[in-house]
Amino acid sequence: MESVQSALWVIILLVFLALAFDFMNGFHDAANSIATVVSTGVLRPGQAVLFAAFFNFLAIFIFHLSVAATVGKGIVQPGIVDVHVVFGALIGAISWNLITWYYGIPSSSSHALIGGIVGAVIGKAGTEALISTGIIKTVVFIFVSPLLGFLLGSLMMLLVAWLFRRTTPSRVDRWFRRLQLVSAGAYSLGHGGNDAQKTIGIIWMLLVATGYMTSVDTSPPTWTVVCCYMAIGAGTMFGGWRIVKTMGQKITKLKPVGGFCAETGGALTLFIATALGIPVSTTHTITGAIVGVGSAQRASAVRWGVAGNIVWAWIFTIPASAFVAIVAYWASLKLF
Repeated sequence: MESVQSALWVIILLVFLALAFDFMNGFHDAANSIATVVSTGVLRPGQAVLFAAFFNFLAIFIFHLSVAATVGKGIVQPGIVDVHVVFGALIGAISWNLITWYYGIPSSSSHALIGGIVGAVIGKAGTEALISTGIIKTVVFIFVSPLLGFLLGSLMMLLVAWLFRRTTPSRVDRWFRRLQLVSAGAYSLGHGGNDAQKTIGIIWMLLVATGYMTSVDTSPPTWTVVCCYMAIGAGTMFGGWRIVKTMGQKITKLKPVGGFCAETGGALTLFIATALGIPVSTTHTITGAIVGVGSAQRASAVRWGVAGNIVWAWIFTIPASAFVAIVAYWASLKLF
C-alpha cells in the first residue's frame, strides 16, 4: 500500500490527463454531432454545441457501461497495465488528436486511444500481452461502422424520398428542419454514450493497476462516470470548428432532409455498437452516413477526393498513435 500511496500524485496526474483526453474527444468530435445541423442552418453554432453537449451528458442515464468494460478489460491481459502504460496511451491519443484537429481532419479519437493503448502495451510487454479478440473486434468495426452508417443513411434518404415524393420541396424543408433537432439529439446521445465510456475504461484500468480497485469486475466509481460524461460534454461545448466545415459541406452539400437521414443512420449505428460493447468511431460513422446520403441522391453529389483523404487518416490513426505511445511509454520510465 505504501508504494501505491507514494505514486498518488502520478495517479492524480493521469486521471486529469484522461479527463483532458475526454474533453478533447468532445472538442475534436463536436463536428460529428453538430456539423450537419449547423451546415443546414437549423441551429446556429452556439446553440448547436449546447444542444449536443446536453445530449452527450444525458447518455449517462441511458447506456450501460459495456464499452467501458471492453476498454477496461477486453484489450490488454490482466496485470500488464501500470501508470507508464496509461501515460503512454493517453499521450499517443492526445498527440494524434491535436495533429488531426490542427489540419481539420475528422479522424477518430476512439481509435487514437485504442492505438495508444496497443502501442504502450507493446512497448512494455510485446504483442503477447494484447487480447486478440478485443483488438480484432475494434479493427473490424473500423470498416463496419462507416459501412453501416453509409447503408442506413442511404436507405433513410431513399425511404424519405419515396414517402415525400408528392410533397413540395418547401414543405419537406420546413418539416425536416424540426425533425433534424430529433436526429441531432439522438446522434449526440450516441456520441456521448460510446465515447465517454472509453475514458471511463482507461481510468478503470488505472485504478485497478494501482490498487485503488480490487478488479475490473468491480464497477468503476460513480465519480469516474460522472466526470467523464461532464468532460466530453464540456469539450463539445467548445467545439472543434476546424472540422465542422469538412464534415458539413466539403463531403457533400446537405439540406435538412439529408442532415436528418445522416444523423439518424449514424445514431442507429452508434446505439447498436454501444449495446454490443464495441468502441466505434463516431467520426467514421457519421462520415459514412453523410456519404450514403449524398450518393443516394447521385454519385457526383459526393466529393470523393475529400472522402478519400479522410479514409487515409482513418488508416493511419492506430499505427500513428501507437508509435507515439511507445515513445511516451519509454519516456515515462525516466519521468516517474
